[in-house]
Amino acid sequence: EHQDTDLLLQPHLEGQDYGAAAADGTQCPSVSVSRNSPTKRDCLVVAVLCFGNFINFIDWFIVPGILLDIQKYFGLSDGETGLLQTVFTLCYMLAAPIFGYLGDRYNRKIILGAGIFFWSGVTLGSSFITESHYRIFVLSRGLVGIGSASYSTIAPTIIADLFEEGKRTTVLSIFYIFIPVGSGCGYILAAGVAESTGDWHWAFRVTPCMGGLALLLLILLVPHRIPRRTAAHRARSISGTIRRGMPDEKPDVHRTANTTWCQDVGSLVQNCSFVCSSLGLTAMAFVTGALGVWMPLFLYRAQVVQGIVPPCLQESCNSSNSLIFGGITIGTGILGIIAGAEAARRLRKINNKADPLICATSMFISALCLYIALMVAQTNILSTFIFIAFGELFLSVNWAVVTDILLYVVTPRRQSTAIALQILVSHLLGDAGSPYLIGIISNAVQARKVPSLQWSFQSMQYSFVSCAFVGVLGGAFFLLTSFYIEEDRQEAQR
Repeated sequence: EHQDTDLLLQPHLEGQDYGAAAADGTQCPSVSVSRNSPTKRDCLVVAVLCFGNFINFIDWFIVPGILLDIQKYFGLSDGETGLLQTVFTLCYMLAAPIFGYLGDRYNRKIILGAGIFFWSGVTLGSSFITESHYRIFVLSRGLVGIGSASYSTIAPTIIADLFEEGKRTTVLSIFYIFIPVGSGCGYILAAGVAESTGDWHWAFRVTPCMGGLALLLLILLVPHRIPRRTAAHRARSISGTIRRGMPDEKPDVHRTANTTWCQDVGSLVQNCSFVCSSLGLTAMAFVTGALGVWMPLFLYRAQVVQGIVPPCLQESCNSSNSLIFGGITIGTGILGIIAGAEAARRLRKINNKADPLICATSMFISALCLYIALMVAQTNILSTFIFIAFGELFLSVNWAVVTDILLYVVTPRRQSTAIALQILVSHLLGDAGSPYLIGIISNAVQARKVPSLQWSFQSMQYSFVSCAFVGVLGGAFFLLTSFYIEEDRQEAQR
């Protein structure tokens, strides 16, 4: 009963803190405002959102976890295999701006629930597709991408509305930890289920059950309407003060954006920090997408060349590389995101440009580690795993930091649209094409010589070198972001 009273009082207290002076039209000087602690309700909302994000990224990486089985089942070339993830990502990125527009204007809980229900249902249906219907399987992956876009676009904006800047960075870090954790569990779950059942189709029948649980928790624990913060709230979040004369919105009133989508996009294109950081994120997505799809298969071919494992001739292929790579993804993802958030928290006190500089440095180091991993793969598989782990570790440093950059250089009423556009650009030029591009380059290289196990490995090795180059390019974009970030941050506070 006491908890229910707290929840009922919360909107009233927020209205007193933020909107009292604005409501009566009076102009008052800036005053100090204390930071409120998160309520139990807020923590429950974040827990539900994190669980949904976890399931979301498990579904993303089920296919890469059993890629060798799928390639053998449908009789696919490297290019055709890469197309699976490319279609998924293309549909994801094309749907993202639509959900961003809807998220800025309509009830976010309903959109999230519909997305979870849709992608879980399609995932379950795809488990019954036979080898003669490869195109339907490709289509099903595209539909799952559409459902996933609703979640990735809207969920971060709810967190941004629930927490102040200092706490927001921490909570976003927790939320984004479930990207690598979910991705790694996708590999592990897919490989484990396929190995235990002898049929890779069963890997697609587990996450729909988890999706049903997430939908139930969303309905029961997430408020139907969460107050949206305005520029006044964000100014308080950053500086600890708020100008009472600034316009505010009442927490219990649903707010609709009073600008058109084209006006929002035009404003975002002029935001140099948003543009440059989005291009840096695009490079991250390119590298992450290529590694996520092809690395287990690349490691398998390297082990075949070294004579560590035999070629896959049986019904269910060796899944140890997916299990190991999944574990690496989970471990490095957690460590990287925590390290990135902590480094950002500490260095912001010293340098206002700390966030983009952290991202740039980590991208340069990651590119170097990945290049070394590719070069030693043919002779030392252990060293390859070690350098891949370091490469993924430094990539993971950036996830929460990049999102936090967006949230303080973009005015709150455009944040869903900004996240949607960032998703569109980063996937269009990043991981939408990188798996397919790696596969196409591999096919082209293999066509130059008589097919062999050695040449199959080297073709994949040569095509992967592009990832190291793109990583360096991404670091350069983050460096460029540091030149504009202070000005754009101040502009977002006005």
